[in-house]
Amino acid sequence: MLSIASFFKLLKESFRDLMPIILVIMFFQLVIIQTVPDNWLSTTIGLAIVGVGLAIFLLGLEVGIFPVGEGLASDFAHKGSTGWIVLFAFMIGFGTTVAEPALLVIADKAAGISSGRIDAFVLRMVVAFSVGFAIVLGVWRIIKGHPIHYYIITGYVLVVAATAFSPKEIVGLAFDLGGVTTSTVTVPLVAALGIGLASTIKGRNPVLDGFGLIAFASLTPMIFVQFYGIYVYQFVEAAANISPIIEHTAETAAAFDFNLLSMLKGLLSVTTDVLPILAVILFFQYVIIKKPISNLKEVLIGFGLVIIGLDAFIIGLEMGLFSLGESMALQLTQNDNNTIIYSFAFAIGFSTTMAEPSLTAIAKKAKEISDGKINDFVLRLFVALGVAIGIALGAFRIVNGGEIVYYIVVGYMIVIALTFIAPKYIIPIAYDSGGVTTSTVTVPLVAALGLGLATNIPGRDPLIDGFGLIAFASLFPMITVMAYGVITERMGIKGEHELEELHMNELRQAIEQANDMGLSTVQIQGTGKRHSYKMPFSAVHVIVPRKDQDNALIAARDAGAGGVTITDAHGMGLEEMDNFYNRLHSDPTDVDLMFIVPTKKVDKIIYNVMHKLDIVDLGEGISYSYPISHLKGLTLKSSDL
Repeated sequence: MLSIASFFKLLKESFRDLMPIILVIMFFQLVIIQTVPDNWLSTTIGLAIVGVGLAIFLLGLEVGIFPVGEGLASDFAHKGSTGWIVLFAFMIGFGTTVAEPALLVIADKAAGISSGRIDAFVLRMVVAFSVGFAIVLGVWRIIKGHPIHYYIITGYVLVVAATAFSPKEIVGLAFDLGGVTTSTVTVPLVAALGIGLASTIKGRNPVLDGFGLIAFASLTPMIFVQFYGIYVYQFVEAAANISPIIEHTAETAAAFDFNLLSMLKGLLSVTTDVLPILAVILFFQYVIIKKPISNLKEVLIGFGLVIIGLDAFIIGLEMGLFSLGESMALQLTQNDNNTIIYSFAFAIGFSTTMAEPSLTAIAKKAKEISDGKINDFVLRLFVALGVAIGIALGAFRIVNGGEIVYYIVVGYMIVIALTFIAPKYIIPIAYDSGGVTTSTVTVPLVAALGLGLATNIPGRDPLIDGFGLIAFASLFPMITVMAYGVITERMGIKGEHELEELHMNELRQAIEQANDMGLSTVQIQGTGKRHSYKMPFSAVHVIVPRKDQDNALIAARDAGAGGVTITDAHGMGLEEMDNFYNRLHSDPTDVDLMFIVPTKKVDKIIYNVMHKLDIVDLGEGISYSYPISHLKGLTLKSSDL
């Protein structure tokens, strides 16, 4: 909903997401490094612009893109046309990825340090096409009901095979782009599409089939980008006029051109990036579904907010998060203490992930559709732990050197092994968690940290060694989340319905055991003997006005009731409950007749009483029954047995 209150709520959430990053950086800057950066004012302004831009961007998404996109997903799921669903899935994957803010920044950085070989626009098109293909593949899997791990394992094999032929300059970038693609714009729409389809298609389980689209969107870019890298490094020559990479300093990182022409160019560029999403939505809404968009004015305003917020976000990134990551990397490498670098990487990974809004949303949805078997906070904790370990290990690789492919391949082998051990319900969620963790806020800082470390450590190449941290942050949460599933399974944690069913089974066993032990013992009329039986007994209560007592007794006796226990009762209707204090001490006006009878007689007794006293129509009264166990002291006729 478009309102000032909504904007301020999102603004609060945006700065809440930034706060863990700020606190970690302040601690390491003031306590560990013990210096105040020269560009602190520019960085602070940049962070403020990031927060405001992200809030405007998210408000535009909520108002303009999400309602229409989710409505289209629901309409297509109910329409049942596989061809249109597949085309829509591709266009949503392609359109949202083109407008992904983190991808814009990473593509520009890659173009800048590749000596002109990598074209930022072409790279984004390659990634967007791969994500569109991934969403199509994921939707096809849901429609057909295939197990997800067959697709994922095949994808990992293709990634490793492509890595064997890729130039080493492209491998880290390709792995990183697998995590960048699943962020603020993509995750909510893609997750809604998958769960919506799995909930609508008969025979599909939202837990087993609904999750997994984000995992596909994280995997395919690694393959496509590596093939793109093979092409550019084979056939595209490095540009001669590209200046060499210079060492980043706190001063150079803060430089940003605020002239009006460059800002207008940036705004125009963002507008052309967002227009594909609008075009996709309008085409499918009016041409295919043939249904007008409700609140069209708000939708258009929402798209305008997305463009403004995205432009401000990118400006703030250049001023704030990138300058922070680069200056911190420089200061950490000059501190001559690798443990501090690893600690900083771990703290940044853990704190930013715990505050990640996309992860919070996915965790809550996982808890909801897993019947409470998955604890959303514990799931977030395990994901954050995986990201922290991944980024710390990635920093270790940059500091000490080594091929990224060896780390990633070993990680994939662990993921594949855990896939066959972990419970089925956790596997799609684990695969998705790897993409959810790389957020719009986290990616720029982590990427800047990696590039900064690779630039300032002797013997490291920013293009070869600088990229890869995001890949580590995407890989290790899969491992920790599957480990969480294994732990919960070993601990015997049950969902709410499983616990209820378990309780009912225990109750049935207790009743059966009680009957086997002969606890239902009755007297036989006229014999003076007692006998134990497995016959089920029930108590029937008939509560009627005192004037109808005799008629109720006669009706119950005619239906087979034996003895009766009569107690005074006093009832009040709905209207009397509004002022019950005046009636609490009134004399009893009703009677409660309790009959203990074999369960097989219950239906006949209740039917006879209700109809003969006309309780079902105009009469007054109520009747109910319940099973009983451990019966002692009841006297029955021999004919009852």
